[in-house]
Amino acid sequence: MKEKLPHEIQGELASWEAAGLKRVMEPPKGIDFTTNDYLGLSGDSRIRDAAAQALSKFGPGAPASRLLRGHLPPHENAEKKAADWCGDESALLFSSGWQANQAILSSFAQKGDIVFSDELNHASLIDGCRISDASVRVFLHNNLQDLERQLSTSTCARRRFVVVEHVYSMDGDLAPLEELASLCELHDAWLIVDEAHAAGLYPFFQHDRLFLRMITGGKALGLGGGFVCGSKTAIDLLINRGRSFVFTTASSPVTASALSKAIELVQAEPERAEAAHRAAKKLRDGLSEQGIETRGSSPIVPVVLRSESRALKVAQTLQNAGFDIRAIRPPTVPAGTSRLRIVCHANHKDSDIENLCSILAPLAQGVDNSKPEPVTERRLVVCGTDTDVGKTVVSALLVRAAQNSCPSVRYFKPVQTGEDSDTQSVSELAELPEAELVSPVVQLRLPASVDQAAEAERVSVTVEQVHLRMKKTFGAYPNHHWIVETAGGLLVPFNRMEDQSQLLQRLNAPGVLVARSGLGTLNHTLLSLEAARSRGIEIRALFLVGEEHSANFNTLNNRLGTLPIFQLPHFVGGPSTARLDSWLENNSLEFLFHDNRLAEARL
Repeated sequence: MKEKLPHEIQGELASWEAAGLKRVMEPPKGIDFTTNDYLGLSGDSRIRDAAAQALSKFGPGAPASRLLRGHLPPHENAEKKAADWCGDESALLFSSGWQANQAILSSFAQKGDIVFSDELNHASLIDGCRISDASVRVFLHNNLQDLERQLSTSTCARRRFVVVEHVYSMDGDLAPLEELASLCELHDAWLIVDEAHAAGLYPFFQHDRLFLRMITGGKALGLGGGFVCGSKTAIDLLINRGRSFVFTTASSPVTASALSKAIELVQAEPERAEAAHRAAKKLRDGLSEQGIETRGSSPIVPVVLRSESRALKVAQTLQNAGFDIRAIRPPTVPAGTSRLRIVCHANHKDSDIENLCSILAPLAQGVDNSKPEPVTERRLVVCGTDTDVGKTVVSALLVRAAQNSCPSVRYFKPVQTGEDSDTQSVSELAELPEAELVSPVVQLRLPASVDQAAEAERVSVTVEQVHLRMKKTFGAYPNHHWIVETAGGLLVPFNRMEDQSQLLQRLNAPGVLVARSGLGTLNHTLLSLEAARSRGIEIRALFLVGEEHSANFNTLNNRLGTLPIFQLPHFVGGPSTARLDSWLENNSLEFLFHDNRLAEARL
C-alpha cells in the first residue's frame, strides 16, 4: 500500500500537469500588478512602526486561543476600530478571511435553513456552505430574477440567507447590493456580504436586512486576518459557536496592532482609494483604445485569453518586461476563461500603466474578452420515491413531450447501477438516434443502491465526482433541454456521508417525483416531497405509475394543493412510443418546459 499510494498520487499530478494546470510558487518580481494591496499599505512605515511597538510589548504571537488566555488588548482594539469603520455594532477578528467565512456559514446556517449562494462566490464561501447543515442553492451570478424565483419557491425553510461578495475577485464586477437587500426584505431572507475586495475601496453598504459582513485584512489593508462585523448578539454567538474561532490560536498581536493602524490610515486618507480607481480606469481606457475588452469596473482588471497556454505565455512575456502579472487558470476560473488578472494599486505610476498597455495590447489581440451569451439550456430532473417505480418510463415520456415543443432534447442518466441500460430503454421508447445518446458518467454492475454497488467493485462514488463529470457533459452539448434521471430514490446513499439529494442540490434544477400508485405509496410520497422541500429542491409535478388507485390519488390531491398529479398506467403489452404519444394527447406537460419560472439552470 505504501508503494501504491505515492504512485497513484504521482499519476494524478502528471494528469494535472498535462492539462496545463500545475502551479509552482514563485517569488515577487517586477512591478506589482498581482497582489490585492490596492492601497499600497503593505509597505507603509507607519504600519510597520505600529507592528514593531506591538512586537516589543506583547511578543510575536498569542500562544493560545482567544478563549484560553490568547485575548490581548490589540485584538480588542482592532475589533473596535473595524466595527466603527463599517458602522456595525461589534466585530470579531479571525486569523484569516477564510476562517471568518467558514465560521459565519457553519455557525448560523443550520438544518432546515437554506443558503442561496451566488455562483461566482469565493471558495471560502462555497466550502463554508458545504460544511453547514443548511441546504444550499446556487443562483446565477448577479441574476436577481433567478434568485427571486428560488426565494419564492422556498417558503418552507426555517431561515434563508443570501450570500454574495461585494466585489468579485476574478471578474472585478460588483454585486447589486441594494436590489439584493430589497429581495431579502420582500422574501424574509438575510443578506451576508463578503467585503474582502471592497473594504477600503467602496463605501460600506447598510441595510436592515444585512445580517453580517466579512472584512479581510489581506487585501486593501495590506496585512492578514479577517473580521466578521454585525450585531453584538451575532458576534457573541460566533465567539461561542464559531469552530474556526474557538479552536484556533489567536492571531498575532503584531497583526492586530498593524490592522488598527491600517484602518486608521484608510479612513484618514481616502485619496488612496481614489488613486486606485483612477489607475484602473486608465488601464481599461488604454486597452479599450487598442481594441482589448476587459471585464468589471473595480481595480481588478481581467483580460480573458481563453486558453491556459496562451495565458501562461502572455504572463511570462509581461514578467520578462518587468511586470509581475500572473495567469489565472481552472479550477480558479471556469474552463475556457483563463486570464490575466491585473490589479491596479494607488501607487502605480501613469508611465507604468502606459507601458503595460503598449506591451499587452498586441499580445491580447484577436481574443473576444466579452462574457459569452447565457446558455439557454434547461434541465428537468426525474427522481423517485425508491427504485423500480417507473422513472425510466416517465423519463421517456418527458423526452417525448419535450421533443414536441423544444429543440435539441437529450436524456441523461448520470449514475447507472445494474447491467440493464436505462439509456437504451429511453432511446427506444423516445426514438432518440444513437448519435444523440449520452453515456452515464458512473456505471456499476450490481443492481443495488449506489453505495452498495460501488462497494462491490471496491470503488468510491462522491457527489463532487459525479457533479464535475456531469458539468463536463452538459458543457459538451450547450443550448439543449435535458431530462436527467436519478438512480433510485431521492435519498439513496452515494457513500457513508452523502446521498443523491446533495447532487440534486448542486444541479439546482426543478424536478418531478415518480411514485407507485397503489398501496403503501402515501407515506413514501409525502416523505419524499417533504425531504425535497426541506433541501430546497423544487418539485414541479408528481407521477403515480401503475394501476389507477382513486383513493390514493384523492388523498394526495387534497394534501398537495396545487401540485399537478399525473397517473401513468402499466400499459397493456408494455410501454411503447405509440402508447406514450397516445397518453400525451390527453395530458399536457408543456408547462414543464415553457413555464417562465423554470429559469435556466447552472451547475
